[in-house]
Amino acid sequence: MLCISQLILLITSSVNTSMFTVMKHPMSMGITLMVQTIIICLITNNMSYNAWFSYILFLVFLGGMLVLFIYMTSVASNELFEKIAITPIIATSLVIIMIMFMMDPSLLSNSSDEVFKTDFSEPKNMMAMLFNYPINILTTVAVLYLFLTLIVVVKMTELYQGPLRSN
Repeated sequence: MLCISQLILLITSSVNTSMFTVMKHPMSMGITLMVQTIIICLITNNMSYNAWFSYILFLVFLGGMLVLFIYMTSVASNELFEKIAITPIIATSLVIIMIMFMMDPSLLSNSSDEVFKTDFSEPKNMMAMLFNYPINILTTVAVLYLFLTLIVVVKMTELYQGPLRSN
C-alpha cells in the first residue's frame, strides 16, 4: 500500500517525465532532468531504511548533470528558449489523478494505522549486507576502482587545453 507522500512523488515523477518529452532547449531539459533526479532520490529515500543510498545517488546524478551542463554551455551557448504549451500535460495529469482517486478512494484517507500494518522486516538490512564479510571486499574494490578512475580522468584532462569545441 502506498502512502500519500509516495503517491504524490510518483505522480510528480510521471508529470515531470511527460514534460521532458516536450522540452526543446538543452537547459530546460537539464532542469527537468535535475527535478526528476531529486524526485527519484526522494522516492528511494522513502523506500529504503536509511538515506545513505539516496544521498550517494543524488551526488552521482548531480556530478553527471554538472558535466552535461559544462558540455552544453560550451557547445550551444546562445540558443533562446521557446515557449511550450504545458496545458495539455497538466490536463492529462489531472485526469490521471482523478481516475486514480475514483478507482481507489482510500488514497484520500490519511490514516496512520495502515503504516503499522506494513511489514518492514524484509528489506531493512539490505544496506548492512554490503558491509558484512563476504561482500565488503567487493564493495571496497568497487570504491577503489571508482577512485582510481576519477584520478585517471582528472590527470587525462588538461586545464589549459581550451574549450570543448574547436573554433
